[in-house]
Amino acid sequence: MPSINAISVDKLARLIGTPNCPAIIDVRTDEDFDAQPRLLPASARRRHADVASWAGEYAGRSVAVVCQKGLKLSHGVAAWLRQAGASAESLEGGSDAWFAAGMPALPHAMLPRRDAQGRSLWVTRERPKIDRMACPWLIRRFVDPGAVFLFVKPSEVLGVADRFDATPFDVEDVFWSHRGELCTFDVMVEEFGLAAPALRHLALIVRAADTARPDLSPEAPGLLAASLGLSRMFADDLAQLDAGMTLYDAFFRWCRDATGETHNWPSNRPGA
Repeated sequence: MPSINAISVDKLARLIGTPNCPAIIDVRTDEDFDAQPRLLPASARRRHADVASWAGEYAGRSVAVVCQKGLKLSHGVAAWLRQAGASAESLEGGSDAWFAAGMPALPHAMLPRRDAQGRSLWVTRERPKIDRMACPWLIRRFVDPGAVFLFVKPSEVLGVADRFDATPFDVEDVFWSHRGELCTFDVMVEEFGLAAPALRHLALIVRAADTARPDLSPEAPGLLAASLGLSRMFADDLAQLDAGMTLYDAFFRWCRDATGETHNWPSNRPGA
């Protein structure tokens, strides 16, 4: 009988990638993690043995806790989090059930280092338009919700990356950049193991808009227009990114849930 304090694989999968996704905490032992070194999207690893010291960080938040099989570790940590003021649930069946269902999973080897506050740090060119907005959206929704982004003068990206231990993206001669006909967003979707149908569809729209190939997707001109509009509305790149998160949330939900829906103005005029 399922626990009232558990969340199913299917339900969590529907929440990941949306603004309503709970914080996802992986509390597998090192031994269990090393046997399957992949993470649920948007999740972070924490030590179950130290939960008393970090549970308070999640007060007032929704949390999904993941262990290998969805048993003692995740239920115990979730209980600790609830007594600390969080709304916490254990993932039914744990990571084993998630992987068995063929859900997206992040290869640990592809993830950048995190700082002392548990955040990944990224740097790219200032004045973002499409790829440099889409990639931060993907990272915050599917890789690291707390990711920090630095937008700097193009000539300084690599130097800033070196001095501040940041991961550069969408510039020449770095790993996270265009490859052939693919844009950086395409590369991230593939390398992070996130190639589910909705993100593949969104990647095609982003590529079409970012590389001036409207023939690839009829939605690309709309994304381009909205992106250029945002770039003129905001002088501050971070304020623009905050607004762009909602734009990409909407495109993602359309790709996932609404591609078959149409809209037409109903007319009651005689003879219409």
